[in-house]
Amino acid sequence: MAPKPQGKAASGAKEPANAPATGGKREFVHPSAKHARKKAIQDAFAIEPIKAFYIFLAANVVAALFSPIQDCDETFNYWEPAHYLSHGYGLQTWEYSPDYAIRSWLYIALHAAGANLRRLLPRSNKVAEFYFLRYLLAAACALSQTLMWRAVCLALNPRVGLLFIVALVFSPGNFHASTAFLPSSFAMYMAMVGTAAFMNWRGGIKTSQAMFWFAVGAVLGWPFAMALCAPFVLEEVFFALLSDTERRFEACLRLFRGAAATILLVVFDTGVNLFFYRKLEIVPWNIIKYNIFSSTGGPNLYGTEPWTFYFKNLLLNFNVWFILALLSLPLFLLQKLFSRHNPGHTFQSGLRTVVFLSPFYLWLAVFTLQPHKEERFMYPAYPFLALNAALAAHTLLAAFGNADPASLVGRIPARLKLAVVALGLLATVDVGLARIYGLYAAYRAPMALYAPLAQVGAPEDTVCFGKDWYRFPTSFFLPRDMHAKWVRSEFRGLLPGEFSEARTGFGFWGGTWLPTNGLNDRNEEDPGKYVDLRSCVFLVDTRYPERGGERLPPNEPDYSRDVDKWEVVQCLPFLDAERTHFLARAMWLPDAFVPDRLKRKWGEHCLLKQRR
Repeated sequence: MAPKPQGKAASGAKEPANAPATGGKREFVHPSAKHARKKAIQDAFAIEPIKAFYIFLAANVVAALFSPIQDCDETFNYWEPAHYLSHGYGLQTWEYSPDYAIRSWLYIALHAAGANLRRLLPRSNKVAEFYFLRYLLAAACALSQTLMWRAVCLALNPRVGLLFIVALVFSPGNFHASTAFLPSSFAMYMAMVGTAAFMNWRGGIKTSQAMFWFAVGAVLGWPFAMALCAPFVLEEVFFALLSDTERRFEACLRLFRGAAATILLVVFDTGVNLFFYRKLEIVPWNIIKYNIFSSTGGPNLYGTEPWTFYFKNLLLNFNVWFILALLSLPLFLLQKLFSRHNPGHTFQSGLRTVVFLSPFYLWLAVFTLQPHKEERFMYPAYPFLALNAALAAHTLLAAFGNADPASLVGRIPARLKLAVVALGLLATVDVGLARIYGLYAAYRAPMALYAPLAQVGAPEDTVCFGKDWYRFPTSFFLPRDMHAKWVRSEFRGLLPGEFSEARTGFGFWGGTWLPTNGLNDRNEEDPGKYVDLRSCVFLVDTRYPERGGERLPPNEPDYSRDVDKWEVVQCLPFLDAERTHFLARAMWLPDAFVPDRLKRKWGEHCLLKQRR
């Protein structure tokens, strides 16, 4: 268990230095009374599990309703295949080509089934399916968060659990990750469930169960997430080596059961993918092979970032909590070094705390060393960041709350301490909420633009995208049987193709196994992906009127100015990130209180209709 600040043991021979005075004399305080007082303080931070679940769920439902799609990979690699399984058509990336097969259809099928449950309810449509699946993800994430929070309270301290809640629910990181249809988010859910099993030794050690949950996240979601359980497995091995033969055998049996469950899960996933790809493919291995052993450049083809990328990103998404997470291990070691001896704090409890702190550091170090970096790669480590931050905050609060009048901190009035702590927490919450609202206000347009299509569009119509191809949310936002198409822009990489709609073989989802054309793993442009602009009934384009006479690229004109060919159906505000100051991009700032140079600059995200 995590160490807590302790005073000297009381005895009849020598009374505690900070014992309360009564009648001018120091009063003896029995150890049981001190323990009861400490327990009362801990109980003050304890909340019921159902209330914790509701808190997590409320934050996640807000994310489900208002979070923009952060990454076009979420659209094209997950929402579009799910749309294909549900509605028979959708956009296809090279990863789903049977020539490469680096995505699991089991993961997609589970989510598509969840979205299809919405059809059983009244007023079903594709947009409702989209949000219904997000609500399911919000609930699954909240349940996972509650399980980990409960384990933190039992293994460490209820105050650490409360700080864990605050660090997560008010963070922009949770706003992004909690309801994202991404393997990294799914791996985050499973990592929390697995960590809860690893941490909670009540009722027995649950290593095999915990390994299974990590394996679910790795096999169905993202194989690299399995690394997060390494510190816990090493802890099991270490204590087994120090134990007698019987306990060593039990530990080996638990590890064997966990490994066997992982292998069976791989076999099941391979069987499902055999049905869809019509050939034997071990998808987790294909992902590892592409990302580590690829001869074509692998993920580095899609951009690399400096080593500071994650530090900047995590500071934006967790503000002071990220700093606390980085300081958690040094603070713990300092506390162990300078705190007065407590016989209840054993070597085992200290080592367990180090194990709890390790996954975040391990994940941050490994992915900082990788050239290709994206925000979503950090999602599995978000709960561990919150745990580290909560432990660090708990350590600092314990030191700050020291009431010993012989110390400098002990002379500070209790009310002043409370005010400082409350204002600090309020500041972190405000900064987090300002960024969350700022992201919603800046980038909500792509998920609100397509509503008029239900009135002005027809099923056979097409919606075309040029330079805004990566802002397409998903075909779930288009009316039934309406397709998205690409027109030429200045982008020269590989655009998604379309799943074949042919019905052959068993008649089920032939597009998952039929040979594909124009897809490659080298990010090379395929001119066959483009359609003639004249065939587009609708067009999505972003314009920036405040940029004045800026010269536009030849393949990216301002289509809305050509009023003879295009009429505006709807335009919504969209942040002009290039002209907006970093501080205003990072969070929402009220215009009335900031100078002009810090105010947000705006463009318009527009849905246009071609005049016939």
